[in-house]
Amino acid sequence: MRAIVCGAGRVGYGIARTLAREGNAVTVVDWSAELIEKVTTDLDVRGVVGHGSHPDVLERAGAGEADLIVAVTYSDETNMVACQVAHSLFETPMKIARVRAQNYLDPAWSDLFNTGNLPIDVVISPELEVGRAILQRVETPGAFNTAVFSGGRVQLLGLRLDEHSPVAGSTTEQLMELFPDLRLAVVGVQREKTLFIPEMTDPLLAGDDVYVVTESKQVRRILDIFGRDSEKARRVVVIGGGNIGLYVARALERAGGVKVRLIERDKAQAEAAADKLKRTVVLYGDALDTKLLKEAGVQDAELVVCVTNDDKVNMLSAVMSKREGAERTLSLINERTFEGLRKPLGIDVLIDPRAATVSTILQHIRRGRITGLQSLGGGQAEAVEGIALKTSPLVGKSIDALDLPDGVALGAVVREGEVILPCDEGRVRENDRVLLFCNKALIPKVEHLFRVSLDYF
Repeated sequence: MRAIVCGAGRVGYGIARTLAREGNAVTVVDWSAELIEKVTTDLDVRGVVGHGSHPDVLERAGAGEADLIVAVTYSDETNMVACQVAHSLFETPMKIARVRAQNYLDPAWSDLFNTGNLPIDVVISPELEVGRAILQRVETPGAFNTAVFSGGRVQLLGLRLDEHSPVAGSTTEQLMELFPDLRLAVVGVQREKTLFIPEMTDPLLAGDDVYVVTESKQVRRILDIFGRDSEKARRVVVIGGGNIGLYVARALERAGGVKVRLIERDKAQAEAAADKLKRTVVLYGDALDTKLLKEAGVQDAELVVCVTNDDKVNMLSAVMSKREGAERTLSLINERTFEGLRKPLGIDVLIDPRAATVSTILQHIRRGRITGLQSLGGGQAEAVEGIALKTSPLVGKSIDALDLPDGVALGAVVREGEVILPCDEGRVRENDRVLLFCNKALIPKVEHLFRVSLDYF
């Protein structure tokens, strides 16, 4: 596949890196010669210096032969115009744009992004993607990672084992013997810096990050068995009143039964947040002020969500909140070098907005009938859900003995609302949704399992 990525910032770099590693021909466009030099030095990609929406720049980038354009510059308008130019002048088949301003995404203007107006196939809003990721963590407070598949019927949970975990030292085989009716599949384990797919006889050790696939109705029980069960947060403090903070606070208001307080250090933004929120108490001030944190009630909060635009403020306010008595903390980070500080600082969950955005974009880029995707383990692995078409090598194979490549594990099969796990009997049928967990390097092989052959047409 030939792809153009407009924007060499964090998201653009992540998309270009992923596509290049999978053997695609990638050209990155950015007005910054410095960023282009970095991306072409680090990655096996071609770089073009220039404005991503200018026709001559896109022509130099090879838009006439490109299969895909992903516009993720810092300017919404540049991203939208780049897609329009690619469509009108170069007939680029697939066009994806990052749009951050919520005004463009208002349902009142739902017809804006279509072929007759702005021909953008997929519009990605980082704030909405991150907001949804945060709300998923709120729903499953005992997990450090969670992803929903098949319309909410299946969940993938990331569970951290400590020395107090009831299952530490047990194998998956022993778990299934102890709880015969337990519906789960252990698909991955990250031990120190290595992520691998365990055998049924491999012990799960204290310190492991364990990835489990289960039916959504069994989530609470699995959290309890793994010693990670926690009550859903009823008192939440949100630090940061930008788009993400507002999205989370509004969603919690709609959910009901949650007492929300929000801290914002910019006076105008705090006033705007107070106008837009109905039942949230908005406090104006610095979240690094202990007195203000206490006024917001972090000492009684089950969850503190730190989503300012400053990584250091997010991490420090999370640490301070935990010190004052907050039960759990979630911090937004943009700089990956900070990921290693999560455990030493005692922060429960870190969310990288770039990872959330990249996962969503990759879901639409992947070849075949991919319906869901989640990047895991710092990008070492992916959970990929796809539809098994008539020509898929999976169709007709026994579910409990699929011949999958080494480094690929079956999470679940969903058929007409029924969730089938690897321990169940049966065979994969045409149009089944199949959830696979795989090491990053094996993505091309997984794509092949869902790819449409010419015979299908």
